[in-house]
Amino acid sequence: MIEIKKEGVLLSKTDLEFENEGVLNPAVIREGDNVHLFYRAVRQGNHSSIGYCRLDGPMTIAERWDKPFMVPEFEYESHGVEDPRIVKIDDLFYMTYTGYDGTNARGALATSKDLRHFKKQGIIVPPITYAEFVFLVESAGKVNENYYIDRNFYYKEADPEKKMILWDKNLIFFPRKINGKLVFLHRIRPGIQLVSVKNLKKLTIAFWENYFLNLQEHIVLDPVYAHESSYIGSGCPPIETEHGWLLIYHGVEETNKGFVYSACAALLDLNDPSKVLARLPYALFSPEYKWELKGVVNNVVFPTGTALFGNTLFIYYGAADTYIACASVSLSELVAELLTYTAKVEKLK
Repeated sequence: MIEIKKEGVLLSKTDLEFENEGVLNPAVIREGDNVHLFYRAVRQGNHSSIGYCRLDGPMTIAERWDKPFMVPEFEYESHGVEDPRIVKIDDLFYMTYTGYDGTNARGALATSKDLRHFKKQGIIVPPITYAEFVFLVESAGKVNENYYIDRNFYYKEADPEKKMILWDKNLIFFPRKINGKLVFLHRIRPGIQLVSVKNLKKLTIAFWENYFLNLQEHIVLDPVYAHESSYIGSGCPPIETEHGWLLIYHGVEETNKGFVYSACAALLDLNDPSKVLARLPYALFSPEYKWELKGVVNNVVFPTGTALFGNTLFIYYGAADTYIACASVSLSELVAELLTYTAKVEKLK
């Protein structure tokens, strides 16, 4: 098994109103010797904004704002801007996040050329109801039946007329175009799906209808192992290596202690990231320390960003929905470990 070093808690909540309940799930990007963290800041009542922190190197706090970096502005995010991720494609930064309006949670995008001024581009995941999703997917024939298990979530007995939009979260771009196209991962439970488009204007209703009619072709990963048996979701932006795209994602298992969130790893094909080359059959790391075991939500490690210094990959994650913590691993050793599990991938499909 690969050796992971838990570096400990990096950021904790403060008495400032915008982050007095918790800090978690940061978008992370390295520029020179600095690491920029755009983190989810939660105030009491579960209202989220995005805070900002700059690190000197991988672990030393050099600057932390005492006010939110990004706040809700539109109806689709009126209850919170949550769980950001960030990449740079060409000369543009893409920050994806979950817009939450108190009922619906969906992937949104903001872009910037300087990491300071971001322009919100709105929701870019499908604007359809759960019923419409099921109709389209069933029309296509066989698909993992677990894609239908959320019926009780979408149709609440207390409010049967409430039309919830399909929840589509964990929206993460690859950090460069692949075959001339923008490529991103997203998550409709229980698996991880992939979208590839020439430009984002192609994401029309017609595009999504056709996408769901062929959903099986777009599923990259579904839950396979015990530690991810309930559902999985994209975690950190994929990291390009000579052997493939390293994807660190989260897996969730329902246990007698409730849900347990772990970090997981897979390797995707460089030219066709819908192809899984390798996948760890065990969790990369799981909750074990007090800051991961007890918090707003117990038993959670939720990886959302990385920074590479030399051969050491620093993985930043939300811990128990309360803290931001960090773990580190040798990148070359992690890839080598993954490559020992390539022979088993075909058996998973």
